[in-house]
Amino acid sequence: QVQLVESGGGLVQPGGSLRLSCAASGGTVSTYGAAWFRQALGKEREILAGINPSGDTAVFPDSVKGRFTISRDNAKNTVYLHMNNLRLDDTAIYYCALSIPGRGDYDYWGQGTQVTVSS
Repeated sequence: QVQLVESGGGLVQPGGSLRLSCAASGGTVSTYGAAWFRQALGKEREILAGINPSGDTAVFPDSVKGRFTISRDNAKNTVYLHMNNLRLDDTAIYYCALSIPGRGDYDYWGQGTQVTVSS
């Protein structure tokens, strides 16, 4: 059973940066599609960025393009979300998830890490 543990969240001022980590156990992260999501209070969950087994990446919402990137360290079996120039509306719980290739859904989820952007 694959388990995911996110870390790296916390309180940051507007304009600051954070790097979120998603460490996997029970499976090799590079054999899955991986993605980061977030859910703000009272809002629906949204996908932010994804990386496929080949290492191709994509960032989805216009609100984070140019500020967020996704990467993967195969040796550490970890996926990262690099967030720069954080804004107040980036405050949310951030989740990572893995998808078995060929499936249309995400099969494994982490517990989430809180990111709060506040002055």
